[in-house]
Amino acid sequence: MKQGRTIAFHTLGCKLNFAETSSLGKQFRDAGYQKVLLEDGPDVFLLNTCSVTENADRECRTVVNRALAVNPDAVVVVTGCFAQLKPEAISDIPGVDLVLGASEKFNAVSFVESKQHKGSTSIHACDIDSVSGFVSSRSSDDRTRVFLKVQDGCDYSCSFCTIPLARGNSRSNTISGVLNEIQSIVDSGAREVVLTGINLGDFGLDPETNQRTGTLYDLLSAIVDMNPPLRIRLSSVEPNLLENRIIELVAGSALFMPHFHMPLQSGSDAVLGRMRRRYRTDLYSDRVRAIKDKMPHASIGVDVIVGFPGETEEEFMQTFDYLRELDVSYLHVFTYSERDHTLAAEMEGAIPQHIRKQRNKMLRILSEKKQQAFSESHVGTHQEVLFESENKNGMMFGYTPNYIRVASEFRSEYANQIIGMQLSGFDSSGMMRGNSLSEIVMHSIKH
Repeated sequence: MKQGRTIAFHTLGCKLNFAETSSLGKQFRDAGYQKVLLEDGPDVFLLNTCSVTENADRECRTVVNRALAVNPDAVVVVTGCFAQLKPEAISDIPGVDLVLGASEKFNAVSFVESKQHKGSTSIHACDIDSVSGFVSSRSSDDRTRVFLKVQDGCDYSCSFCTIPLARGNSRSNTISGVLNEIQSIVDSGAREVVLTGINLGDFGLDPETNQRTGTLYDLLSAIVDMNPPLRIRLSSVEPNLLENRIIELVAGSALFMPHFHMPLQSGSDAVLGRMRRRYRTDLYSDRVRAIKDKMPHASIGVDVIVGFPGETEEEFMQTFDYLRELDVSYLHVFTYSERDHTLAAEMEGAIPQHIRKQRNKMLRILSEKKQQAFSESHVGTHQEVLFESENKNGMMFGYTPNYIRVASEFRSEYANQIIGMQLSGFDSSGMMRGNSLSEIVMHSIKH
């Protein structure tokens, strides 16, 4: 078919997906395509899907229909985790031209340009066991904060998760490869990098030999030796892989932000067993204590799932009480939903949807209280806030090292800059406000 010259993207799911979409965008730009908005009626529309989000099929159909409503002749490409897991289901969506699996998505340009005509759907998705190699990806739309993929896939077999089926075995970039990416990010003018992966703590497996050539600790140590002019954050790390030496390294280096995200999934050891998680609550509590002992000001985020098959009221309240007492800062709460080809989907004791929603609401309220209490404990403190460039109705926003979101009146000179701020408290909309330390000094001089 005639090569289109405009393309629009839409991404569902995690930050890793956004990083990969950005890399695909660069490939299309290098091939001569111009990135436009969906509303502009692109020649090509690429949807990067997620298998973790609920109602993945419905989300996919909705977005595809939006694209075709703008340009019925657009070449529609669907890729990502859902495309790998259920390519036939996606091919049944009217208007989809190409379905690309886990490996094939990184050759999207070739598949698009070899598509002969619209009206028939082509599926290109290999067996997930044959997926090998590592393709580095990073977000590029935001100069302030860059998400850098350093690891992909997972060798764990949690009973609720389809990620290993969608992404394949654990594999990583090399340490030298990551350092080269970081240098490129520095050259681009970004101020912060978030290291991401499907199972980040398992970093170090060579994609070709499946032999370990390093560890996450080795990577972080190499970054310390490099000493780039960046703030470095870690995305989610499994508690059983968050070693004491990693915590000590983060605590001892100004490069790394005092911000951790550790998936818990349940505060009931019985449920953790049914989930086939590789830790219990005593180890999780130990990791939280280790972080707080070294960095009392550190922020800790927690993933938790409610409504897992067989979760009794007593087991849910164990989770609620455990999290209420735990010294963590916020929760990401997920309602369990059945996934084909998982052990959990075959388990007895399905929880009614209204009870799942009720439990989700309880934990979300708890999260709001914890997040507010954590932020309030920093009122009056001086913080280095990295501001984003977006002007939202005269306001701009940024994050402290320990991930407190701060609002300030928009000033173009603050964009993509780290500004010393004194946190002054919540405004009427519930946002934490900050005052520039230079303004505070000037105010003191005048008075």
